Amino acid sequence: MELNPHQNYFSQLLNNRRPLLISGPCSAESEAQVLETAFALKNTGIDLFRAGIWKPRSKPGTFEGIGEIGLQWLKRVQTEIGLPVSVEVATPQHIELALKYGIDVLWIGARTTVNPFVVQELAEALRGVEIPVMVKNPVNPDLALWAGALERFYNMGIRSLAAIHRGFSVLGENRYRNAPLWQIPIELKSRYKNLPLIVDPSHIGGRREHILPLTQQALDLDYDGLMVEVHPNPAVALSDAEQQLTPAAFAEMLTRLQVRSANSPNPEFQNCAEELREKIDNADREIIEMLARRMALVEKIGEYKKQNNVTILQMERWNEIFKTRPEWAAKMGMNAEFVEELYKLIHLESIRKQTEIMER
Repeated sequence: MELNPHQNYFSQLLNNRRPLLISGPCSAESEAQVLETAFALKNTGIDLFRAGIWKPRSKPGTFEGIGEIGLQWLKRVQTEIGLPVSVEVATPQHIELALKYGIDVLWIGARTTVNPFVVQELAEALRGVEIPVMVKNPVNPDLALWAGALERFYNMGIRSLAAIHRGFSVLGENRYRNAPLWQIPIELKSRYKNLPLIVDPSHIGGRREHILPLTQQALDLDYDGLMVEVHPNPAVALSDAEQQLTPAAFAEMLTRLQVRSANSPNPEFQNCAEELREKIDNADREIIEMLARRMALVEKIGEYKKQNNVTILQMERWNEIFKTRPEWAAKMGMNAEFVEELYKLIHLESIRKQTEIMER
């Protein structure tokens, strides 16, 4: 899938200023709340006002959005405050109503992206409609689902597309509400080079104090924009109260962000960077040569195990490797957790190689 930047609503905005700024309340709760928030955010220079009209909640009985009347409030944001507006849609009926009220941009939520049948229905409902669409990553860490959702809209003629990274649900403890798993959106960006990538630090972090550092990390990874939830009084918000900023806090955050360029015109930087990259290339080649040497030894021990009818997995050896390698790394000033994860991959490849030998 190739996106033509000259036809992309988001790319045109990015030509004026980076990063693209999208902000507004998690949920539209009242007309006064929507207008107050929009007026305050207009002074911060946002590009797009967002508000949830239909809220897919995990538990029944919680606030599930105000519905169609909220679209009337967003119409006032457009006409009276002069901000373009965006809402989440999850059914063809949502799309019909959003188009009826002239919503500028639609977004597809994480719980919707996970279902290809629903995504296809939404894409078909937009066939022949020229409207920008943002697609959040699926709840689970599945790059194919995310890419597939974008391609379904592209196949129906939607050319103004953007991806929103809002983090992933994973097992185990995590400091954030949703694990960032940065490698997944980076891989998406590498596949679709002209696709704008927007971070949603509110849903990744789940708490206000995480929003600034997560946003800065995303900008340092060359993200194109941010979508941040803002409420005039987060303490009384009907949904996601802990992750919403006040308009004043959002404005202050923008002053603290550092937006860096992808390159530097400084010849000294370019020469030094090129020299260091060449050294990194050489180091990588040496690492791969050493891995090849290790795998050759793995094949030899696999042959001995087969000849002597010994199991592939030796738990004592497994435990020894995962005790000693991180310890070696720590002594060399390296991140022990990184080396432990690396050796899990190496050991799994060793098991795969020995399994091939056993099955010959």
